[in-house]
Amino acid sequence: MKTENKLKSWLQAFRLRTLPLSLSCILLGSFLAYANKPFSGLVLTLAILTTLFLQILSNLANDYGDSEKGTDNDSRIGPERAIQSGSISFAEMKRAIYIFGVLAFVSGLSLIYFGMSGLPLSYYLGFLLLGLLAIWAAIKYTVGDNAYGYRGLGDVFVFLFFGLTGVMGTYFLHTHSFDLDVLLPASTVGFLSVGVLNLNNMRDRISDQASGKNTLAVKFGFKGSKIYHTIIMLSAIASVCLFTLMNYQSPFQLIFLLAFPLIIHNIITVIKIVEPKQYDPLLKKLAMTTLLFVLTFGIGLIL
Repeated sequence: MKTENKLKSWLQAFRLRTLPLSLSCILLGSFLAYANKPFSGLVLTLAILTTLFLQILSNLANDYGDSEKGTDNDSRIGPERAIQSGSISFAEMKRAIYIFGVLAFVSGLSLIYFGMSGLPLSYYLGFLLLGLLAIWAAIKYTVGDNAYGYRGLGDVFVFLFFGLTGVMGTYFLHTHSFDLDVLLPASTVGFLSVGVLNLNNMRDRISDQASGKNTLAVKFGFKGSKIYHTIIMLSAIASVCLFTLMNYQSPFQLIFLLAFPLIIHNIITVIKIVEPKQYDPLLKKLAMTTLLFVLTFGIGLIL
């Protein structure tokens, strides 16, 4: 029974509900590559594996960093963290962070090796640097004295890694080419991912402020965060609509519009919320909406 409880604690620490969001950028980049050719099933597999390791690494590091700084306390509204509950010790969490850091590095090296086949060495080195930055970003969000998440920079890093870098990097590993048009759908996923983070930060705004975690939600305040969230969501819609106008070939491309009512509903719900705890169920819904958008957008491209 004790082993089962420990396993359950680790699965909770992995925060599996965040994984669909992390997969969205990989799937979108792969859909775009499949539509434009060439496409590699091996690149897709290794990219998914690397992204999952990075996301779990980030979740474990967040648990460690927020607990170390006292941000995870009884006043926090969100789900209880593993270290906070006492089910996992700091030493155990630190070991797990090292393990998943190594797994992400090895998987990332494999992705670079197979995805860069035939390209000059400079491309290998460039993507290796990018991979190391991704591991650094996964850890430094909350860990350390200069954790960027405590200075309101989390939104920027999420947009870059869950949006631009994730989508365009995956696209390049498939096709060995850059296409500036890809910036637009990449921005859509980036904005939606930032939206999920903003919901999290709006939920925890009061406890974060008391703990010195100065997220943008803390900086903007209750009303300002709602305005910011609305801008993010509308920017996501505008980006993909502009891409579709510039690259329209078939009415099938409009299938992604099925996700728009959910995005609009998210905006309206956020505007109406009066209690921070009401933000919590919206996180999973927006993450799944992001995945739905990617699937419908991608299917529309290849039909």
